[in-house]
Amino acid sequence: MKNIHEKIILMLVINLVGFTVFVVFSHMRPLLDDAFDLWGRIILFLLLITTSFLLKPKTQYQAYSSLFITYAIALCAISIDLYLPTSRWFLELINISLDTPLGIALDKLDSTLIIVLTIILFTRINQDRLESIYLKKGKLKQGILIGLITFFFVSIGSYFMAQLFGASQLSIDRIIVWIPWILIFILGNAFNEELLFRGLFLGKIKPFLGSTLTNLSLVLPFVFHHVGVSYTNDALMFLMYLIPLAFLWGYLILKTDSLIASVLFHAATDISVILVIFSNL
Repeated sequence: MKNIHEKIILMLVINLVGFTVFVVFSHMRPLLDDAFDLWGRIILFLLLITTSFLLKPKTQYQAYSSLFITYAIALCAISIDLYLPTSRWFLELINISLDTPLGIALDKLDSTLIIVLTIILFTRINQDRLESIYLKKGKLKQGILIGLITFFFVSIGSYFMAQLFGASQLSIDRIIVWIPWILIFILGNAFNEELLFRGLFLGKIKPFLGSTLTNLSLVLPFVFHHVGVSYTNDALMFLMYLIPLAFLWGYLILKTDSLIASVLFHAATDISVILVIFSNL
């Protein structure tokens, strides 16, 4: 068992690497200029892979090797999503503007497919089972029940949360028209974020830190990934709102041994976000 000092150091390393991958090299709001961003991603990817291979032959460090590979997979997934312009090509082909509810939904679907399929592909290339990233039934009945209950109650409050975040001219008639695009967006976004930020890492880190500290160590990279969002008129309130949610979503994955409950809960919280975005088009 690791002592508290070793656990604190590991949590700091996890947050540092997570911040670098998900904030500095975010696929939504990268911090570096284009040329530096691309080369920075390549260098970081090579560093992660090299570190993993150096650690792998040492028996006591093999689990750390797997963790660095996992960060490389995450970086690869978000980088492909950022640089592969498939959604732009597709929207141009069908003559749909990105500045429409349908365009935004299809763009999110494209992003989700790229991220999820890349993660699955490289997980299998790394000879890991999909169950290791919580792509499994787990406690299926419990996961579905918790997911549906949280989805129902959070959905009810979404209209009011959207107004708090800055939605304009919301009406039932407008929302009903948007429902298909809302569902595509929220389910796609929730699935790719739960897999990317938690499903990939919880099982890799838990042997070192235990469930609670592992979950805590993944909260801040997720929250800071959302710095700079434009769909709220109170960014600080939004980030504070994300902290307990990120912890709850991780807790549900660990409790139900699956992504199902966290994806449904997460999807419901995204309704208010997409209502703000759609209402202000």
